[in-house]
Amino acid sequence: MSSCSSQVQQHHLVRTVSISYTQLQDKSADLSAKIEEGFGPNGLGILSIADVPGYSSLRQNLLHLSPRLASLPEDVKKELEDCNSRYNFGWSHGKEKLESGKPDTLKGSFYANPILDTPTTDPSLIQRYPSYCGSNIWPYSALPELELAFKALGKLILDVGMLLAYHCDRYAAGGMKVLEDEGLEQILRSSRCHKGRLLYYFPAKRSSCIEDGDSMSSWCGWHTDHGSLTGLTFAMFKRDAVEISCPDNAAGLYVKSRSGQIVKVVYGEDEIAYQIGETTEILSTGRLCATPHCVRAPMGEAAFGVDRSTFALFMQPDWDQKLKFPEVVHIHQELIPSHGSLTFGEYTEKLLDKYYHLKM
Repeated sequence: MSSCSSQVQQHHLVRTVSISYTQLQDKSADLSAKIEEGFGPNGLGILSIADVPGYSSLRQNLLHLSPRLASLPEDVKKELEDCNSRYNFGWSHGKEKLESGKPDTLKGSFYANPILDTPTTDPSLIQRYPSYCGSNIWPYSALPELELAFKALGKLILDVGMLLAYHCDRYAAGGMKVLEDEGLEQILRSSRCHKGRLLYYFPAKRSSCIEDGDSMSSWCGWHTDHGSLTGLTFAMFKRDAVEISCPDNAAGLYVKSRSGQIVKVVYGEDEIAYQIGETTEILSTGRLCATPHCVRAPMGEAAFGVDRSTFALFMQPDWDQKLKFPEVVHIHQELIPSHGSLTFGEYTEKLLDKYYHLKM
């Protein structure tokens, strides 16, 4: 075992609460116990949906394109960048900051709205909310297959997420009817802000070692999603372009519970995982809870030369959705104005200012 991997602390392994797609489709089914177990105040802010028709092939189709996208010539990838959106459309690499403050060169990302190529043509909105109101940038010549695969998987995860949002509303209302314009399902259904992120984690080099010893968050630092629901695929690992199993059992997704316990969370390859974001916690007044999480890279000799691909769909309110913050806010307190109200677009821009250190 390498000196890096020997520093890793062992953590409790937890299987996500799982709901079958058939159950999820049944609007008369009472899933409140499972919603509470996964998303409630004592949950880990995550659950998974099993047996979704067509999902496995759509996941394979898109994730196999991730290494090809990352290996495009640098001048081609440069044309896919959009600095005006804080790199929230198109290709991004080395633009975000790690917890240490250093640029994140470990992974590359491709962002696009899987539903609307151009959410708006209003120049004032594009200037005000560039991270949502910009237009998709597809590599039509270099990788023409990407657009169809990205949109197909993104729409499926969104559709399943809408079914989940319906049951979240039933749970959050405690069995009472939620007003049509106040429920999570309706807020997401009317949104133009959904954003997909195809992630590619570059292969580890033999000389690499986690300098600060915090190997748990080596692939993705501790954070809490700020949207409503995040749909996640099971990651795909490759060595020399051949798909393999993850070479390190300690690698993967870690979540910090409300009590401060850190656990490793696992779910099936053919399941879609969903995590609660800060906005849902705010809108549900804490009945549905977001949790901090990170991703740990594989360590040791077996990890050298291994890359990782995955896809996340951020289901989010529209940019002009009003967020009324409760008196006690656990996350990003410094961003909340004294009157306790922002639009989702304003909240996002404040967060991006913080993450990209542009206006701090």
